[in-house]
Amino acid sequence: MNDTMKSTAVVVPVVANTPHQLPSYSTADSAGLDLRAKLDAPVVLQPGERMLIPTGLHMALPQGYEAQVRPRSGLAYKHGVTVLNSPGTIDADYRGDVGVILINHGQAPFGIEDGDRIAQLILARYERVEWAVIETVEQLPDSSRGAGGFGHTGTS
Repeated sequence: MNDTMKSTAVVVPVVANTPHQLPSYSTADSAGLDLRAKLDAPVVLQPGERMLIPTGLHMALPQGYEAQVRPRSGLAYKHGVTVLNSPGTIDADYRGDVGVILINHGQAPFGIEDGDRIAQLILARYERVEWAVIETVEQLPDSSRGAGGFGHTGTS
């Protein structure tokens, strides 16, 4: 990675109530940090079942940032296991345990053990919205897309 591609790390205070390593990047260019399950005993996620899996992590994100909990592609592809509310949002003022809502869309039970990598965490800046009502209008200006959505532009 050259100097123009380096980014400045954001320092996030964390309380790790877990014996596992802190979330980490698997490769130098990974965007997501791997989150690990913090379980007292293994659990089995049956097909169609959802479960909140704790991580043991509590963090204080800087104002203007959120942490997004996203699925791990390998779990989704190989087992049909994904993050149900993807991406899950951790707000900057939340101080509780970072939990991951997993769902098994696969056809076989899926076992989760303490320390398993279950999701990934992405840190993202966001902008706050301040609504500026200039006037009341009955119709928004036209656009080439209009109200088309939910597959309106096709699949290819």
